[in-house]
Amino acid sequence: MDDMAEQVSERLAVDLDDGFTELVRVHATAVRGFLFRVTGSATEADDLGQDTFLRAYTALQGYSPQRRRELRPRAWLMTIAANVWRNHVRTGVRRPVSAAAVEDVCQALPDGSPGPEERAGTAEDRRRLVSALTELPENPRVAVVLRHVVGMSYVEIAEAQGCPVGTVKAQVSRGIGSLRQLMEAKDPPTREVLK
Repeated sequence: MDDMAEQVSERLAVDLDDGFTELVRVHATAVRGFLFRVTGSATEADDLGQDTFLRAYTALQGYSPQRRRELRPRAWLMTIAANVWRNHVRTGVRRPVSAAAVEDVCQALPDGSPGPEERAGTAEDRRRLVSALTELPENPRVAVVLRHVVGMSYVEIAEAQGCPVGTVKAQVSRGIGSLRQLMEAKDPPTREVLK
């Protein structure tokens, strides 16, 4: 466990409310990023992120201080987020994904950045990637996002998913292969300029 995780776990053990505030501060961006990538919608990611932290707080209230001290917060939160997302998908409470939601996340680049043409290409690439991610089956999608977006290790993902490390590696590999195929299939046809 890294120093930040130990500090958060210790704060949770000493004072649940103070520790939870720190837990949210440290991990909210990663949880939202994960949820955005698996849902493709900023609005859904926000809603599911709130549900994730609500469930986390409720669970922590029932934990002993010793159990909170031994907690691996990032893997634990990603497990909750993945379960919240799965439950959301299973219950069919889905909203249509809006192209504007992706645009909201792709904030304007700082000064000195590429011009409008390059930015449009980057935004289109992100839109295509988010769209392709939402087409992956559940397990590879979660594994790819946890590994390549959230930056978790294979061991952490295995803990969050409740499966062996080898299974996680296979899911990530299959997911990346499927993403490549989906992205190639979605490549816009090149247009010839007629003179």
